[in-house]
This record gives sequence, structure tokens and C-alpha cells, in this order.
Amino acid sequence: MEVTKVNEPIIAVRISQYPTDKKSEFLILGRSNVGKSSFINTIINRKNMARTSSKPGKTQTLNFYLVNDEFYIVDVPGYGYAQTNKKQIEKFGMMIEEYLKQRQNLRHVFLLVDYRHKPTEDDLLMYKFLKYYNLSVTVVCTKYDKVNRSLKAKQDEIIKNTINIALGDEIVNFSSISKIGRDRIYEIIENILSKNS
Repeated sequence: MEVTKVNEPIIAVRISQYPTDKKSEFLILGRSNVGKSSFINTIINRKNMARTSSKPGKTQTLNFYLVNDEFYIVDVPGYGYAQTNKKQIEKFGMMIEEYLKQRQNLRHVFLLVDYRHKPTEDDLLMYKFLKYYNLSVTVVCTKYDKVNRSLKAKQDEIIKNTINIALGDEIVNFSSISKIGRDRIYEIIENILSKNS
């Protein structure tokens, strides 16, 4: 897949602000600081379109990036950031849940986890939550390049054993630096688009 065009994101906090053109949507979910913005920039082939920040909890809206006039990449607030106040966490939770329950053109979810660590309780809860809604999910292990080669097999095993991956879902190792995993993400998107065209 070649990304030739990406529009500035449509920003939404409620259903009435979502795009209305019925194009397929791919949701990006993950903990704050897991590398969501770097993942999105790598996928859309842009340097800084999704703002990366050393400060977690930066995304506070749903951001719809229209790619190649064909589909949307949807970025939502990260979860599990301790400094976010309780009211805000509830607001984010409702915003994401509303999207998951109501959005009929949501085709697939990319759930990002940090390859360097065992998936957190929040990661496992989010995966179960997505499966409760019968959504197809790819678990993307970001920061793959940050783990020593000799430890990778052990880390693969830890992640696989911690996330009880459902039939039809898969785990993809990913690096925004070396671009490992990007082609597989493109394949997944293309396969889904061809089924829905």
C-alpha cells in the first residue's frame, strides 16, 4: 500500500462531529506513552502529523485522519495515565465506549502494547472489552527495536502467554524506527478494505 494523501484530522468529542461519509475506519488504541503518534505517523508516512509528546495524555479528542481518500485512521486518548483526573478519565471512557458501540464503519482495531514490558492489566482489560463487542483486533507491540536481540524470543513468549489472543486476531511486532511490522499492518488494512469494497 502506498500512502499518497492524508488530510488534516477531523476532530470530534461526540457522535455529531464524526465524519459522515461512511468510509471504513481503523481505530488505534493504547496506553499513554505507548507510541501511538509514532505508529500513526509511520503508517500514514508523515513525520509529525500526529503530534508526538514526551508528556503522556496529550490526545484528548477523537482524531479522524482520512488516508488516500479511502479510509480513516482514528486516534483516541490513551488510557492508564495516572496524572489524568478521575472526571477526565470517565469522560474519555464514555467517549471511546460511545464510539465502539455506535460506529458501524469501524472495521478493525489496532491495540498497541509496549514490547519492552509484559502487557499491563489495563491492556488486558482493553483487549477483553474489545472482544466483548466482537471486534477484530491486531495487537501491535511497539518499540520492538528497543529490546536486545537475545531477549526477543523470551519477550515474544511473555506477550503471547499474557494476552490470550482470540482466534482470528494476531500479534505484530512493530518499530517506527526500523519500520518492522509496517508492511504487515498495510496488508491487514488492504485485506479489510478489499472485503468491504
